[in-house]
Amino acid sequence: MKKLLSTLLLVLLAPLAQAQACPDKNLLYWQAFPPGGESDLSARHQQIILKKKCAAIDTIIQYKAGAGGGLMWGQMNQLPGDGLNVVGINLPHIVFQPLEGQVQYKTADITPVFWFHYTPDILVVPEQSPIKTFADFIKAAQADPGKLSLGGSGLNSANHAAHERLNAAFNVKTNYIPFKGTGDMATAVMGAQVSGAITYTAFAINNKTRIRPLAVAMEKRHPLMPDVPTFIELGVDWVDGAYRGIGVPKSTPPEARKRLSDLWLALNNEPEMKELAAKSGFELVNIGAEQMDAFMKEKTRLYIEGAQRLGLGKK
Repeated sequence: MKKLLSTLLLVLLAPLAQAQACPDKNLLYWQAFPPGGESDLSARHQQIILKKKCAAIDTIIQYKAGAGGGLMWGQMNQLPGDGLNVVGINLPHIVFQPLEGQVQYKTADITPVFWFHYTPDILVVPEQSPIKTFADFIKAAQADPGKLSLGGSGLNSANHAAHERLNAAFNVKTNYIPFKGTGDMATAVMGAQVSGAITYTAFAINNKTRIRPLAVAMEKRHPLMPDVPTFIELGVDWVDGAYRGIGVPKSTPPEARKRLSDLWLALNNEPEMKELAAKSGFELVNIGAEQMDAFMKEKTRLYIEGAQRLGLGKK
């Protein structure tokens, strides 16, 4: 009987626990990049699942793009720390940009509360490009150093770092063309205004009929792109990309940070979220409040080392 009563109590309390996990007012979800890119797509996914989990409130997506995300991140601590203002953040951007010194924030000014997914680096060209394979790409780059141009999202971003890594690893010279975000870059790539792009798997998957992927920075080939070789197969130990997460103003109380961390964890655990992520090329990760300090310490160390190798921040 005791066991039965305990089970019944848990069932009755489940809706209450669910309600307590939801904000009591609408969320403002601030995006540091323009609409149309991976950050926007992931926010839209979360908006859908949040509405199903927390039907009484809306998640209102706001955009403040500029400086490769640096404009929003430089102003996020001016937002109210009420647990209702959430900002999309990216790694390695929030480490690389302050090292370069052209933004109005430091890495320590950013307060992450949850990292929800990772998108591997990928090299792509327009579908109409004469470059059909990675070998063709290297041949073209070596034949005319500096002629090929590769688009990417922002300066001192994951795309920028990947571009420099590509040039160094394969001893070629290509030009990096920064865009405000992946959405802006897409038009240039698909219209062949640039030779290609160093971008993320999500972009390649969502535009598979209009671009041609050449190589991906994963341990194994992507299941949705089985014909695309990894950089490891091409002789370079390269498994990397960009992390996306949420941060809050520093004035946000610890208990509010924890509630948001738990809520985003619940979103990632939803079967529908897993399905949406898989279709879009997002690799889900769950790095919340408990793991945050250790994760950020290690990632910051690795990215500072990488920035030094790439020459980022040197005047």
